Amino acid sequence: MSVAITIGNVQEAISDVLPDRAAIIQDDRRISYADLTRRTRQLANLLLSHGITIHRERSGLRGWESGQDHIAVLMHNCAEYLEALLGAYKARAVPFNVNYRYVTEELAYLFGDARPRAIIYQARFAEMLRPVLADLSGDLLLLQVADGTDVDLLPGALDYAGAVGAASDTPPDVTASEDDIYCMYTGGTTGMPKGVLWRQADCIAANLDGRGRDGRLMPTLEDFVARAHRRSHNTVLPAPPFMHGAGCQTALSAFCSGNTVVIPGVPDRLDALDLLATIAREKVTMLLIIGDAYGRPLVEAARQSPDSLLSLTAIYNSGAILSPAIKTGLLACAPNARLIDALGASESGPQAHQITNADGSSAAPSFRVAAGTAVLNDDMTAELSAGHDGFGWLANRGTVPLGYLNDPEKTARTFPTIDGVRHVVPGDRVRLLVDGTLEFHGRESFTINSGGEKIFAEEVEQAIKNHPGIADVVVTGRTSERWGQEVIAIVQPAEGSAPTRQDLLDEAARHIARYKLPKAFLFIDAIQRGPSGKTDAKWARARAGDAT
Repeated sequence: MSVAITIGNVQEAISDVLPDRAAIIQDDRRISYADLTRRTRQLANLLLSHGITIHRERSGLRGWESGQDHIAVLMHNCAEYLEALLGAYKARAVPFNVNYRYVTEELAYLFGDARPRAIIYQARFAEMLRPVLADLSGDLLLLQVADGTDVDLLPGALDYAGAVGAASDTPPDVTASEDDIYCMYTGGTTGMPKGVLWRQADCIAANLDGRGRDGRLMPTLEDFVARAHRRSHNTVLPAPPFMHGAGCQTALSAFCSGNTVVIPGVPDRLDALDLLATIAREKVTMLLIIGDAYGRPLVEAARQSPDSLLSLTAIYNSGAILSPAIKTGLLACAPNARLIDALGASESGPQAHQITNADGSSAAPSFRVAAGTAVLNDDMTAELSAGHDGFGWLANRGTVPLGYLNDPEKTARTFPTIDGVRHVVPGDRVRLLVDGTLEFHGRESFTINSGGEKIFAEEVEQAIKNHPGIADVVVTGRTSERWGQEVIAIVQPAEGSAPTRQDLLDEAARHIARYKLPKAFLFIDAIQRGPSGKTDAKWARARAGDAT
């Protein structure tokens, strides 16, 4: 009988043939694939000894239901974060991400929804957890990861290193299934966060490099092993937090390809100089960033350290648009790299991409679609043909998630069935052009309805960012008696620059129609973003009232 294509099984199969290859590098720590296998088996056996595993196979479960125990993971980027994911999968449990910026109310909501049987957390977050632990019912396993902070164990908690180190490193006595769940909680742009549930086999196919160069699924573990032998070995550095989809999936994808994950020396925030030093020291070949929030500090730091990005062959940008100036700056500082802009979401995986070569050339100004990508009409009842009128919904079909944990209504809205085929519609508005490429306009939740026109916040942001005096900008809407909603720009000027309102209006008017121009501006010292670099929409809406 063939062995199931699961995240843990793929990692172990590659470990069997490349045991000495580095799996994780963090400062002076070098964890080989063999070490990673041993440590994650120990964690899996520890979890199993506490009864944390699967209790009901997927047969008969609905898309929003889970028959497996859930494990909360609350850490900054570190080796233990990745061990926690793999160890949980090998115990047939479901790890899920916890945003370390949550306040007590948000954390209580998350745990009430996910109902964890275990929490693996860094010591620095012990006090963050304390207020919500009393509301968690049942036998809860707490594993506290030492992180250099002087924090005592929470009542009943076990020291992670000691408990894992004492567990058996024999293969866990469970048989993983391709139906086992991968769960990623979304950031909650349009409401409270929701757990996106994938079958692991589908997640690998959609998000974790589970297809060959021809786009076909790799059906056996032997295919993954052969590719790990065949391909050049890459060192991969995900700059965003693992608690967000792009960072987590980039790391897991590396393990499914036999590559090395490199973690910066300063993992709790973006320190551009440390990031550059890590890239140069470890000869990183692939870097993941999210938009200008990562790109701009990197460009500014790299200009002071011109040789730091020479090892890069690929810069992968996901989750937010890069402005033209930052894109040009990155490629100038990384002359051997291609820059790949990707469209996608936690619910869909990568859906389209645009490649800019090291010389600045691009195959097309629009995005090439990936296998399974479709564009739907307004009521999500049919796929649109290339060259359609107006906007459509960016969708995916084929390998899509099962649904949202505990939410049948949102599952039904986001995963419509069209002509017998399930689709997923994350919320992006696009045009499918005559040549089959995509023209991206923005997330529907970031759409401003002004004077009967739909205006996409990202489009206005990009127009303003063409001004050289801008460090960052967030565009949002606020209620208007005249327009219904009006466009507001919150602007962070570049250091030493003081652009005026008229300067920015003149620049933006060169790129977008006048009805899309901001009606008011707020100039601010620093724009607040989420730890991944994505827009903090709640903050932006709250500050919009101060704009004039």
